[in-house]
Parts: sequence; C-alpha cells; structure tokens
Amino acid sequence: MLANFLVPVLQDGWRFIAIFAGITFLAALTGAAWLFWPLFVLTLWSIYFFRDPPRGVPQEDRLLIAPADGLVQMVVDAVPPAELGLGEQPLKRVSIFLSVFDVHINRSPCAGTVDVVAYRPGKFVNAAADKASEDNERMAIALRRADGVVVGFVQIAGWVARRIVCYVKPGQGLAAGERFGHIRFGSRTDLYLPVGARLLVAPGQRMIGGETVIAELGAADATPRSAVEF
Repeated sequence: MLANFLVPVLQDGWRFIAIFAGITFLAALTGAAWLFWPLFVLTLWSIYFFRDPPRGVPQEDRLLIAPADGLVQMVVDAVPPAELGLGEQPLKRVSIFLSVFDVHINRSPCAGTVDVVAYRPGKFVNAAADKASEDNERMAIALRRADGVVVGFVQIAGWVARRIVCYVKPGQGLAAGERFGHIRFGSRTDLYLPVGARLLVAPGQRMIGGETVIAELGAADATPRSAVEF
C-alpha cells in the first residue's frame, strides 16, 4: 500500500489535493477533530486516486494492451459507437470497470495515429451496467496502426465520474502504453477488438493499464478499416 502512495501524482490532481488539504487544515485550526480526521483520510485518498505509476509496456507490435486499470466487467459482441467509423458489424468489446480505488489514467492499447476523437454527451448511470456504453457521456477514439488496422476505444463516465479528460487530437501519434487521458472519479473504458484478434482475458480478470495484454492481432487484421473524419 505504501508503494502505491510513493509514486508521481497526475498534474491535474494537485488542485483537488490542495482543496482537500486546505479544508483539512481549516478543520485543524478550529479544533474540530470529528471533521479533521475524515477530511485527512479524504486528502490521503485524493493523493492515492491521482497516482501516476510507471508501467512496463509490452513492446510486441501485434499485442493490444489494457487501456485502463480495473476489472474486466464483461466481454461481449457489440456494434461500435457510430462516431468511431468502424461500421455496423459487431466486434468483440472488452469493458473495464474502474472503481474509485483504481488508477484512472488511460493508456493507448497499441502504437498508431489518432483518426477520430469524438465526444458525446449523455447520462451518468452506473458504469458497470451494459447500457452505459450507449447511454453515458463518452469520448470515443479511433487509432490507426501502421498496418492500417483501426482500433477503437472509449472513455465512459459513470455515476460518480463527471469529467472525461482526453489529451489527444486527430493526426497525433501515440506509442503503445502512452497516456491519452483520464476520468474523474469512477468510470469505464471499452476496447473494441479488430476482426481476427485473439482474446486473452476473461470477465473478472484484473487489468493493469499499459501492461496487461488483452488480445493478439492475427493475419486477418491486415485488412485496413476506414474511420470517419471528425
């Protein structure tokens, strides 16, 4: 547990940490012990939540790695969001649920160039629910690999998370495991596997963003997929 605290903190998190720490300090000045200790724990939790640990990213090009920490909530065949431009054919979707105790930084599942970054407003239902993929606020990203294959992944807000942050723009290159955004505070990340990819994870398995291998691309993935321009 201590090792999880002694890691770099996400730059965006310092203002929240400062707010919690400031309120905690005021509670200490007033001598309100009943208020100080819960706020002190909340300040420590905020440091823990915004941690940005280094990751050992697999370098094999044909592998797709986890875009987020968390638990594989479900693996289903689903039609990708229209804004990804991946067509209407159902693809294997791996949904990773992030609790408030998981690292909330999102990482690219492979190397490539960003084709699509599309935001869609929506609801804030429980991110663990299947309908969250369609109903909730989301940010969809399509990444074109050097071989022409397009991989789609989606940041999805939950009932606690009210803020999706995306760092990338169309035309930007990403390395495998590179940070592309984060979500505050509880959330979900969906990864759509290209046709022919071999799934290597199962529901209930815990993911380490930027490290855990989710799938392996096969020869069938050599056919390029088109992505719409936004």
